[in-house]
Amino acid sequence: MQFIDEATITVAAGHGGDGIVAWRREKYVPKGGPAGGDGGRGGDVMLLADPELGTLVDFRFKKQFASEAGKAGGQNNKAGPAGKEMLIRVPVGTLVTRTELDAEGNRLHSRLFADMSTAGERVRVARGGRGGQGNQHFATAARQAPRFAEKGAPGEHCELRLELKLLADAGVIGLPNAGKSTLLSVVSAARPKIADYPFTTLEPQLGVVRVAEFESFVMVDVPGLIEGAHEGAGLGDRFLRHVERTRVLVHLIAGDKPLHDVLADKETIENELRAWNAALLDRPIIVVITKLDLPEARATYEALRDDLPGLRGISAPTGEGVRELVYAIWETIRATPVPAIVQPEPAQIELTANEPFAIEIEDGVYVVSGDRVERLAQMTDFDSDEALARFEQILAKMGVDKKLRELGVHEGDTVRIAGVEFDYS
Repeated sequence: MQFIDEATITVAAGHGGDGIVAWRREKYVPKGGPAGGDGGRGGDVMLLADPELGTLVDFRFKKQFASEAGKAGGQNNKAGPAGKEMLIRVPVGTLVTRTELDAEGNRLHSRLFADMSTAGERVRVARGGRGGQGNQHFATAARQAPRFAEKGAPGEHCELRLELKLLADAGVIGLPNAGKSTLLSVVSAARPKIADYPFTTLEPQLGVVRVAEFESFVMVDVPGLIEGAHEGAGLGDRFLRHVERTRVLVHLIAGDKPLHDVLADKETIENELRAWNAALLDRPIIVVITKLDLPEARATYEALRDDLPGLRGISAPTGEGVRELVYAIWETIRATPVPAIVQPEPAQIELTANEPFAIEIEDGVYVVSGDRVERLAQMTDFDSDEALARFEQILAKMGVDKKLRELGVHEGDTVRIAGVEFDYS
């Protein structure tokens, strides 16, 4: 299966069903009153963290998802059925950034919305629209036979950026051809591509390393990093994110080089980690000299052992030092807490109690915005004179009419609310 670790999709929750205008028609019931039922709520769009998924490849071609709309209300005060929710499955470890879209599909503001780090976790990313109320709700002593009902509210519409960060206990890092894939193939059942040229690993490889009968850990081979990886050089900027969720970093350095080159390689990787996320250098890092089966690598290991406490040396082909390295990684994992994961910030709603709307003048048009006033416009049936009168009354109570006059509106000027335009009178 192709490895895809980023995807952008759009989701639309279902519209609420319309309320209806209906009347009681029972026999022997004179002057039957209003009995229009409410529309059903639109279906939500949900994300589910599925442990059986390993990539975001399902979103390579399918990028638009929509849930079912609610049904219209019925007679005799019967509410319409709610729309079915849309359930979208994503891999465990998916970060979700949500961008709100307006009715025309323009992007508004974005924020980190969810961290799908637990198998089975469900998150609602788009709420279905409320069903419109039937005419039964609008009867008053002065208006005993209302001939209007509400439309259903539109469901939320947003864009989701999905970013997969693999969940692993140990991350194997290093320059290309440092022996990362070879080590993973020796200690686990993973079979990454191994060859004597840079970037043989083009996607992260996961392997389960068994320490004892009931003890194991997950190791990820992060594709070769090079200088400038944090800025997009090579493949590093695509895969450095996978390092952030590991408890322990295993830094492999090919030892078949002059000593100063080995130290330069070590510094290069450390600089890339620091530039990407300086907190990574605070995690336990096990430095390993590879290719001990070569004399020059063994000489390098002996030369650095006293200067780098905890330094280890291995030869994956012969198995020298591999078992000891596995146990060292396991013990370090057990002693290291799970790294803190950035939690999404709560949504910020900046509306004052006295003025839950805003008015701007664009090319001579008075544009009224605000959640409540826009939802009211979307749910009003403007073909009904009674509904229009109710709409105007609510705007007046909210202070919209007063604010328009303060801004200098005149008879016949255009006022726009939620894409609907009116002539002011």
